[in-house]
Amino acid sequence: MDFMTDRDVQKYQEDGYVVMDGLLTPEECDQLRCRMAEIIDQMDIPKHCRVTFSTEHDEQLNKQGNADYFLTSGDKVRFFFEKGVFDDKGEFTVPRERSLNKVAHALHAREPLYKEITHSPQVQGIAKKLGLQSPVIVQSMYIFKQPAIGGEVTPHQDATFLHTEPLGRVMGLWIALEDATVDNGCLWFIPGTHNGGITRRMVRTPEGTYPLTDFVGHERAYDEEKFIPTPVKKGGVVLIHGQVVHRSAPNTSDNSRHVYAFHLMETKDTRWSPENWLQPTEELPFPTLYTK
Repeated sequence: MDFMTDRDVQKYQEDGYVVMDGLLTPEECDQLRCRMAEIIDQMDIPKHCRVTFSTEHDEQLNKQGNADYFLTSGDKVRFFFEKGVFDDKGEFTVPRERSLNKVAHALHAREPLYKEITHSPQVQGIAKKLGLQSPVIVQSMYIFKQPAIGGEVTPHQDATFLHTEPLGRVMGLWIALEDATVDNGCLWFIPGTHNGGITRRMVRTPEGTYPLTDFVGHERAYDEEKFIPTPVKKGGVVLIHGQVVHRSAPNTSDNSRHVYAFHLMETKDTRWSPENWLQPTEELPFPTLYTK
């Protein structure tokens, strides 16, 4: 029996997103969390690499795109921190496990446990149910949404950062490793906005110029009242169309909201923009999802 039902497919096509419970068992969620705790325990970050991850327009450019550490993370497992977790000397002001915004962008290729989940029969079944013929995995990330300091993610479309021609070829899978609630910063969506195109792109600038990335166009203004909260139970997954508008609020609770997320692209008759910040490398071409 298919994990994804016909009704799920219909909702995804109509709204641009759908929540499905039980993609992972609680034990699988705990295994991913335990492995991440080991990765964090072993991390040794050079002081100059302690970049702060932000989603606000100017800081995105200054802190993230300008940092070569970010731009060259597509085929590696790298560490991105919340604001204010380092003092003036670059030392942690909070426990290191509470300092991270995310670990990215090649867990799906570099970490066997994450690779196994990414290529699981259920995930492959979702892609096949949606008619994807030659999907590849373009990136993956572990998102922490730390208690009290987990920042908001402002309204955006994933295709701003992961652009294809034609549009509509990228889909995110957002797996809750703990319950995602309104209090701890679950996702909010404006249903149906996946049909409206995009107005902003993050692009690489010509080689040798500064900054290393820039935004072309501007994010639209969105009616806050149209956003719908989307809580997800531990082990559940949200499928996210590359153009659907979504956001998340700050985590004001005492609970974290750990997530494993990755993006698929249908490669059949699709062009991945050479201007995207993320590019396949010789060391890691985008791996195919289907293993059989």
